[in-house]
Amino acid sequence: MDNSRFIAKHVVNLPKSGIRDFFDIVAKMKDAISLGVGEPDFDTPWHIREAGIYALEKGKTHYTSNLGLIELRRAISKYVEKNFAVSYAPENEVLITVGVSEALDLACRALINPGDKAMFHQPCYVSYSPSITLAHGVAVPVPTFAKDNFALTVEALRAAWQPGCKLLMLNLPCNPTGGTCDRAQVEAIAKFAVEKDLIVLSDEIYSELTFEGVHTSIASLPGMKERTIFLHGFSKAFAMTGWRIGYACGPATLIEAMMKVHQYSMLCASIISQEAAIEALVRGEDGMKKMRDQYHRRRDFIVRRFNEIGLKCHLPRGSFYAFPDISKTGMNEKDFAIGLLHAEKVAIVPGSAFGENGKGFCRACFATSYEQLIEASNRIERHVQSLAKNPPRP
Repeated sequence: MDNSRFIAKHVVNLPKSGIRDFFDIVAKMKDAISLGVGEPDFDTPWHIREAGIYALEKGKTHYTSNLGLIELRRAISKYVEKNFAVSYAPENEVLITVGVSEALDLACRALINPGDKAMFHQPCYVSYSPSITLAHGVAVPVPTFAKDNFALTVEALRAAWQPGCKLLMLNLPCNPTGGTCDRAQVEAIAKFAVEKDLIVLSDEIYSELTFEGVHTSIASLPGMKERTIFLHGFSKAFAMTGWRIGYACGPATLIEAMMKVHQYSMLCASIISQEAAIEALVRGEDGMKKMRDQYHRRRDFIVRRFNEIGLKCHLPRGSFYAFPDISKTGMNEKDFAIGLLHAEKVAIVPGSAFGENGKGFCRACFATSYEQLIEASNRIERHVQSLAKNPPRP
């Protein structure tokens, strides 16, 4: 029996994640170095793990409110006000989710009517366009370019805007490019959002990993809190990927709409993860800053090495990704990544996995040990030199 005929049409054409394809190959390879999956190599700091263990030992194994533990929502409210200069009422303007990915999905499903259009800058995280499609919306990509260090410009927004656009998704700093915007650029984007009457979904999961300048949340600007859903979580800055804990902050009416979807699908995030997240916010900033310092050091090294090898690479101002231009090798990004994996056992992700504007680039995650980065860069250099001696056929 061919069961494929029962699959919904909007799911049939949904692409599989280009990141996970490489992750599955690397998992079966001995001595492979993965610069593929965006996950810190640090374990969750012990005091945070201990909080989760203690919660389990105390029998905290039950459902929480759909919105999440009020203690965690209060801690988030304080943290966001302190670090992002915007205040939210923990009672009805904060929602705890299963990672930021669920928060993004909830926002799309709560706000998008069939046919509504949503803008997002590209290259971008692999979930953005599919999340719009799964909510029966129309994805409208906005290109960013290496010449601008992959910062989103208002000129690009104006060129891409179409009648019917309802949402604007931002990811600053950005996965996969590490590109971000300074305050003046964010202010210009905010002005555009007001002009076009857009709701902004601002994914700021990498904001603590800002290396150059000061991160500005668009929600903190005058008139923007009312039209912004602030998305954040614990995976990157606090090395808590497997805990699957994120949150959304925004106007009470929008948070309630998201909560309605959440309560009928996920119900609530894990109480153990929520208890650990409280500890992360209350006593975890020092550990987070130490990890950020290590990422900063690794960034400087890997970007320098890519440029020495001849793969032009801009200096990402945030996140833990480098995005080198591999077009000089004469290969497309997918063939280069596959060739590197098989020849030198180093995994990077083709830039096209992150959209049309990622063509000619690859993403290398530097959230791995300094020693591994040294070895990986040497292997990449060897592979590029081999391609120069034996150029690929056109």
